[in-house]
Amino acid sequence: MATQMEYPQLRLHIDGRWLSASPAGDLSVVNPADEALLGRLPIAGPQELGAAVAAAVKGFALWSRTLPLERFRIITAATQLIRARSAAIAHVLTLEQGKALSEAQREVGLAADIIDFLAEEAKRLASRGVPPRLANILSQTVTRVPVGPVGAFTPWNFPANLPARKLGGALAAGCSVIIKPAEETPATCMELVRAFIDAGLPPGVLGLVAGRPPEISRFLIEHPAIAKISFTGSVPVGRQLGELAARHLKRYTAELGGHAPVIVCADADPAAAAKLSVTAKFRNAGQVCASPIRFLIERTRYREFRDAFVAQASALRVGSGLDPASQMGPLIHERRVAEMEQFVAEAVAQGARLLCGGARLPRPGYFFAPTVIEGAPPAARVQREEPFGPIALLDPYDTLEEAIARANALRYGLAAYAFTSDLRIAHRLGSELQAGMVGINHFGISQPETPFGGVKDSGSGQESGLEGLLAYTDVKLVSVAS
Repeated sequence: MATQMEYPQLRLHIDGRWLSASPAGDLSVVNPADEALLGRLPIAGPQELGAAVAAAVKGFALWSRTLPLERFRIITAATQLIRARSAAIAHVLTLEQGKALSEAQREVGLAADIIDFLAEEAKRLASRGVPPRLANILSQTVTRVPVGPVGAFTPWNFPANLPARKLGGALAAGCSVIIKPAEETPATCMELVRAFIDAGLPPGVLGLVAGRPPEISRFLIEHPAIAKISFTGSVPVGRQLGELAARHLKRYTAELGGHAPVIVCADADPAAAAKLSVTAKFRNAGQVCASPIRFLIERTRYREFRDAFVAQASALRVGSGLDPASQMGPLIHERRVAEMEQFVAEAVAQGARLLCGGARLPRPGYFFAPTVIEGAPPAARVQREEPFGPIALLDPYDTLEEAIARANALRYGLAAYAFTSDLRIAHRLGSELQAGMVGINHFGISQPETPFGGVKDSGSGQESGLEGLLAYTDVKLVSVAS
């Protein structure tokens, strides 16, 4: 197990064995806070991928027949290990992903909670009896059965939580899993896998592969033994994988990007809303699919909200996630910094006003200042495409109808937020905002017990909550006649 002072040797895990080298070569993993090399990640080539699928088939045959209570015992033994090792895992997470250590510690704890909830739900996954129409029908029972071996793909922004949603749901349902973490942040997922193996998960039930994403995704989706694909990532890649999964009639869950609006109503407290908004916006340097981006503030409250928001954003301390004083860490790549620069430059060129930030910070690492933009025109790319970084957009509105229309104008529909003290308005916003998740007066929409997923171009299906367990099952009718 990794300690707080080290980064572990990177390995793949296939059929109960850890592989530290591969004939296909390896990839560099770097610390985004200082660009130092952390380790070398073995690449899973066709030989390793074939072995992983064969192991998953064998693992599914065993795990799907394991009683839910016994699965629960093994899974929760793994989460006990995750909690016991949480300080070390969080340290590894911050090294490879960059977020503040306090955020990483909360993420690891929440990952264990997510897995525990899904394992608990699986113990009581109910069957349903259907009364027969004919006298010779003795029983008609609708049950949920595990879908089969799963291919799971996770991104780099939450290297513990996002694998936890997939591993928790699939393993609790009785599926075997081959998980591919992001190549930028493989060690956090590796430590989760290690906890499951140390807890007694049988060989073949859980495999870990990494390397060249297009090759791995095509191999797993096209392989006839893989029954379901679960993907979290960008809309363009999600659409490509969805098309490939549909071609092979694979079950497919996709949690894709967002461009979340925030409506601040006239009856809300603008200073309180601004304080909560800054924390939510710049968490994980804005690299959050459900991050609030488009802030729409009722015009009479606009100046007060804007001034409080800009003051607090400007005061955020940016630095290495390992520095206790840091409130925001780096972006994950150099190319993400360049993308932020382009978003800002294009918006300003089109008439937007830069209120703070807008540039990379002059230090090693991939740091970009917390950025607030006012008055970006609707045609600006930052108003239409997910920036996935520390950029907030502020605009006033005059009527609630206008605010709702602007909030719903994009093809994204993952999350939406609003602040109001009027119960009638709260219910209206909850009903009319087009998103899979709506938070009124808070941003804490992601909990182990609640489903996480979007509508429109933000994906299909849900993770976490009961829905996140059902996603790894098929419906089966058993009808018995005399």
